Amino acid sequence: MQAADPTVDTPVSPATGTTDAAPDLAPEAAPEVAPPAVPTSLSPSRAGDFMTCPLLYRLRVIDKVPEPPSPAATRGTLVHAVLERLFDAPLGERTPEAARALLRPEWEKLLLERPEVAELFPEQAGADELAGWLADAEKLLDAYFRVEDPNRLQPAERELLVQTTLESGLRLRGYVDRVDVAPTGEVRVVDYKTGRAPSRDFEGKAMFQMKFYALVIWRERGVIPKRLQLMYLGGGGQVVTYDPDEADLRAVERKLLALWQAVQQALASGDWPANPNRLCDWCAHKPLCPAWGGTPPAYPLSVPS
Repeated sequence: MQAADPTVDTPVSPATGTTDAAPDLAPEAAPEVAPPAVPTSLSPSRAGDFMTCPLLYRLRVIDKVPEPPSPAATRGTLVHAVLERLFDAPLGERTPEAARALLRPEWEKLLLERPEVAELFPEQAGADELAGWLADAEKLLDAYFRVEDPNRLQPAERELLVQTTLESGLRLRGYVDRVDVAPTGEVRVVDYKTGRAPSRDFEGKAMFQMKFYALVIWRERGVIPKRLQLMYLGGGGQVVTYDPDEADLRAVERKLLALWQAVQQALASGDWPANPNRLCDWCAHKPLCPAWGGTPPAYPLSVPS
């Protein structure tokens, strides 16, 4: 889904400025830097960040270091917006052509909401790149129609904010791409992914996000979703499903409580170790990572002596 969760533990929207002002800039021209924040809740993305690399979690959540927009992530945001808007059309009119027709308007809307994405395609030199980028988005939309007919369903919810507070006091929240409810009451949670389906070795990590949503819905509404469905649009389209039960969700809750305890310990100690992994090559914070010869900014929160 992923639309951004506007809590302190969500990734900061890419900013046009940097944390270091040029020496000749007047103070009022210096780029604004968001103040540090103490996390008060968990979203699936930020839980994934901490499990992948505690330092990445810190830089995103606490330091709020700006990240430049990336073509892949921005394309994912655009495709999600189109698929959300597609269901505004009446049954029978949700066609590939209708989806493609939404691309440009949604791109223009995204530019207004997040002007920084314009830097992906400079006005003169980027015209051809933008056209190719939009063509790739069209391929993802075509893949969606290969795996599902949107004229055969009517979602109960789209871009739904789900949130709950566990008995421990931990607040969980996130945005679900789509919730379908059958006439008999069964709930299906659907998430769109614009990448390729992972191998079986990494499928569990992807499904963790869906189990997170299922846990929140269960605690919030008292209903365990019947099915969790990941729709991968990269590579031509593939659907991965899982039917959770209460034992699954209780295990996820225990895992999140342990993770949150680890976050609290890191907050108290100021120790956020880097964890080099195969995702480092795509990390915007690699220049700040000691595992790659970088130096993180000074820890912005006080640490008890």
